[in-house]
Amino acid sequence: MQCFVYASRRRDGTYVWLRERDQFDVLPAALAEQVGELRFVLEVDLDTDRQLPREDATTVLSHLDDQGWHLQLPPSDDSESSSS
Repeated sequence: MQCFVYASRRRDGTYVWLRERDQFDVLPAALAEQVGELRFVLEVDLDTDRQLPREDATTVLSHLDDQGWHLQLPPSDDSESSSS
């Protein structure tokens, strides 16, 4: 599936994946308010075999199929400090 990734300008490390480019109207109003302005960063052909650095491809694809979007949050401070 072709998908499009946007970075939140308001929340560092937060990304929104969309099934269709620039189709921000699929985002719930509260989420759109939370992430603020989005900046396009990546177009990717995603399938279940693709390895993603911080997300599970199957979960992302499921969210894109079900709701048209997927929210990727930054890693928690606990996970970063335990890997150091």
